[in-house]
Amino acid sequence: MSEEALAAVRRVFEAFRDRDAAALHAAIAEDAVWTVPGDVPVSRAYRGIGEIMELFRETQRLTGGTYRSELRWALAEPGRAVAVYRARGSRLGRELDIDQVLLIELRDGLWSEIVAVPTDPTAFLHFWSE
Repeated sequence: MSEEALAAVRRVFEAFRDRDAAALHAAIAEDAVWTVPGDVPVSRAYRGIGEIMELFRETQRLTGGTYRSELRWALAEPGRAVAVYRARGSRLGRELDIDQVLLIELRDGLWSEIVAVPTDPTAFLHFWSE
């Protein structure tokens, strides 16, 4: 396994947990693309670090600051990683508590292409729907 890629995964989860925007900017490529599939308010392809940071702000806004991501485990090889994390939050009287998967491509040690995949699409849709 690639220790560099695993370290990059840990850095992003720690920065998200700590709400450290500077650390997130340092770990995600300027031209990265983060895709959230589905048909809910946060679903789309976020292009560039600015839009990705907006995704993070929007998840916090929509959940009243309750959204959390806890890294459970990750696997990596040079240039790519898979991270499984626990996503938790409250929204509109609904609770989210599911595992999600990030498929991550890295370029020069930075996250460059990310696809978020909920392991329970029904719960994900119920939680994020209007």
